[in-house]
Amino acid sequence: MIACRKSFTDTLLELAKKDKDIIAVTSDARGSVTLGDFADQLPEQFVECGIAEQDAVGISAGLAHSGKKVFVCGPACFYVARSLEQVKVDLAYSENPVKILGVSGGVAYGALGATHHSLHDIAALRTFPGMNIVLPCDARQTKKLVELLVDYPQPVYVRVGRAAVPEVYENDDFEFKMGKANMLLDGSDLTIIAAGETVYHAYHAGLKLKEQGISARVLDMSCIKPCDKEAVIKAAQDTKRIITVEEHSMFGGLGAMVTEIISENPVPVRIIGIPDENVVHGTNKEIFAHYGLDTEGIVKNAIDFLKK
Repeated sequence: MIACRKSFTDTLLELAKKDKDIIAVTSDARGSVTLGDFADQLPEQFVECGIAEQDAVGISAGLAHSGKKVFVCGPACFYVARSLEQVKVDLAYSENPVKILGVSGGVAYGALGATHHSLHDIAALRTFPGMNIVLPCDARQTKKLVELLVDYPQPVYVRVGRAAVPEVYENDDFEFKMGKANMLLDGSDLTIIAAGETVYHAYHAGLKLKEQGISARVLDMSCIKPCDKEAVIKAAQDTKRIITVEEHSMFGGLGAMVTEIISENPVPVRIIGIPDENVVHGTNKEIFAHYGLDTEGIVKNAIDFLKK
């Protein structure tokens, strides 16, 4: 298993060795972001801003405006809170194609609690015109994402966790495209749509449901914005029920996006996410289990949903 953050920075380093316009910017987070090798090997393409996320975004915007290919990296909870205005104005509004790598996103900080969780980021950023949002699910998908982002013409927010994650894709024989979902399993009884680290659990829930005679379609909706509206509409038409699973508030995230898409032709939707409360303290694994974001929780919800 490899952490998505390590896959991201390893890929970025290899690409930056061949392209001097690639610049990595951070805010005293080279350790947590795993940018140490990048800073050591390419010091002239590395900018350290200290604990100043607002400055980091502004500097990144200036570099991008000058033609550089900029990746600003640090804890997700700070880049979608402390520097949110700079992300809105300097990146999205000003159309500067900076890529934000938000590490330790969602509940990855575990016992550090609500101050360090980023469970509002999708809801906030999807309202910014021109801002793109991606939650890769494993190391292989992350690598493909970085390769695509180097020359992507718009700002992108990438949210990853902290720990090593299991493989969803067992080899490189798959496509990653902005705005396109990947179908991991096909099914006719219901559809499970997930993003980020919940995709692994959604996939294995689909396999367990199949063992019980339940046919579940599973979609990896790694690209939240732009989203694959066609895949959502087709899932609603084909399976008549949808479950969304997200490491995010139940308000304004993946579940909300899905219900918005099918609002003119609605089908029942169950949103599995974080309710309107400060998250319980615990490890990432414990928090997932508590809120039903893990494989067992998704299976339980799917069976209950079908009974109703």
